[in-house]
Amino acid sequence: MLTDLPNVLTLSRIAAVPLLVALVAISTPAGDLAACLVFSMAAITDYFDGKLARSRRQQSDLGRMLDPIADKLLVGAALMMLVGQNRLSALGLYPAIVIMLREILVSGLREYLAGICVGLPVTRLAKWKTGFQMGALGTLLAGHTSATVLHLRFLPVSLIGETMLWIAAVLTLITGWDYLTAGWRHAAAPGTPGPSVAK
Repeated sequence: MLTDLPNVLTLSRIAAVPLLVALVAISTPAGDLAACLVFSMAAITDYFDGKLARSRRQQSDLGRMLDPIADKLLVGAALMMLVGQNRLSALGLYPAIVIMLREILVSGLREYLAGICVGLPVTRLAKWKTGFQMGALGTLLAGHTSATVLHLRFLPVSLIGETMLWIAAVLTLITGWDYLTAGWRHAAAPGTPGPSVAK
C-alpha cells in the first residue's frame, strides 16, 4: 500500500527533489550545506526502504516501480543542477554524462525485460557504484562554500567529490556492460516473445 513505511520513504525521496533544486539554486553557503543534507538524507532512505520492505514483508509492485524512479529523479536533478550551476570542472562533466547515459540504458533494459517477465537483479558491484555515486554527489553539492561555513577550508571538497564521481563512472561502465550483456542474452534467446510497447 502507498502508506506502508517503505513506500513512504520512497515517496519522501521524490518529494526531496524540488527542495534540493531550490536549495542549490539559491547559491549560498547555507543553501549548499542544506542541499547536501537533504540529498544525504534522501540517499539514506534508498537503503532503508528496501531493507524495511524485506524485513516487514511489505514488498509490492508499487514499491518496485517507485524505487528506481525516485533514484533516477534524485540523481538526475543533482547532476543537472551541478552542471547548470558550473559546479563541475570540464573533466568532471564526463563522468556525469556516463552516469546519466547508464541510467537511461538500464531503464530501457528493465522495461524490455519486464515485458518478457524477466527481472534484472541488482549486483553487489552496482551497490558499490551507488555508494560512490551518492557520496560524490553529496560532496559536490556541499562544495567549497559549505567547507568555509564549517571552517574546513583546507579540504579540497570539489576534488574529493569529482574523484569519487570518476570512480562511480568506472563502476557504472562495468555494471552497465554487465546489465547490457544480460539483457542481450534474453533478447537474443530463441522464441523470446517481444514486449508490446506503446509509443
